[in-house]
Amino acid sequence: MSDAAPRLKSLVEQLLGAPLSVRVRAWDGSQAGPPGAPTLVVRNRRAVRRLLWKPGELGLARAWVAGDLDIEGDLYAALGMLAGFVWERGEDARSLAQALRDPEVRAAVRGLLVLAGSPLPPAPPREEVRRPRRRLHTKHSDKRAISHHYDVGNDFYELVLGPSMVYSCAYWPAPESDGGTLETAQRDKLELVSRKLALKPGLRLLDVGCGWGSMAIHAAREHGASVVGITLSHEQAAYARKRVADEGLTDRVEIRVQDYRDVTDGPYDAISSIGMAEHVGSQRYLEYAENLLQLLKPGGRLLNHQIARRPQRDESTYDIDEFIDAYVFPDGELAPIGTTVTQLERAGFEVRDVESIREHYALTLRRWVANLEADWPRAVQLTSPGRARVWRLYMAASALAFERNRIGVNQVLAVKTPESGRSGLPLRSRTWN
Repeated sequence: MSDAAPRLKSLVEQLLGAPLSVRVRAWDGSQAGPPGAPTLVVRNRRAVRRLLWKPGELGLARAWVAGDLDIEGDLYAALGMLAGFVWERGEDARSLAQALRDPEVRAAVRGLLVLAGSPLPPAPPREEVRRPRRRLHTKHSDKRAISHHYDVGNDFYELVLGPSMVYSCAYWPAPESDGGTLETAQRDKLELVSRKLALKPGLRLLDVGCGWGSMAIHAAREHGASVVGITLSHEQAAYARKRVADEGLTDRVEIRVQDYRDVTDGPYDAISSIGMAEHVGSQRYLEYAENLLQLLKPGGRLLNHQIARRPQRDESTYDIDEFIDAYVFPDGELAPIGTTVTQLERAGFEVRDVESIREHYALTLRRWVANLEADWPRAVQLTSPGRARVWRLYMAASALAFERNRIGVNQVLAVKTPESGRSGLPLRSRTWN
């Protein structure tokens, strides 16, 4: 009798106390759920074991990365239907011990154990990062974390990011529309940063977390700046150096493999930090801000472009995102924008402007997902089936998180204001000259 799908759907709904809006197809060919809805494909019993041994987001992620779970139909719609069980229920969910006091929950778990088969927990997919968490954000641990994420292969990043090779939020002409190309929107973002920093010939720019060199090249080529770009990724640095040479900019752009804590050749006129500060960590953030302040001339500007999470009533209970930490950005931490502004000002910066561009990141991520899906066989060839699945899930889920205001992204313009109090910024904001 082929009845795994209706049994599985019924037991999960009993466990969660809410209906599943997706359709379910199980390993025995059975199906259950609304016709025409996106389909959650449960390929084997191991997927159920993963969810039982690690309930919640990480169990789902392990099953997805291993290929035990899949989605047919609209990926975004399916993730939107499943998101409530991860997001809305995760913040105030009862502990497992409390939940198991409910007879219905116990009955559902027993039913799922029967469906799952062998009680042994499956090994995590090999793409999962497994390391001690005793000392975070040392120079060694940060370099290892950056290597995990960025040394996937430059060819893979070219496939996902496109010719711009910019791995941060683009700046679209109209967030509510789907017009414009990714390359144009990324160029506009680099130009926005350049104008906020008032770059011009002869100024020294430090680009912290320079990636594949796009900001450094733009600043030198379009504004005549002298640029030092730093990264912890050897693959990124090699790629960026070649791009710089191809552009004929070796006299104005230097790319280093260097930790921001080891930069000693200031002062700089301006610093850009685009999508890097998420790796710093809350315990190191003040040190990060103080280091950058010391590297700036009086009157120098910092443009800090950073993803932010929503604040909680009790910040001491904040937990990291298990999937992101295990598969995407090991040791990465997000902070509320208010915390970031406070830390920058504690370090001695004067924060002059905060621009939220949350919707722009959702548009950017959807373009990256489209690039990945359009050349899926090659993406798998360049990495692995599991790693490609990590990226597809991470980027699609992140797009929804930005769209639903679960997370945001902000550009913070801060100044090392001299004792005279003259910041050097225009009286009318957002003219950036």
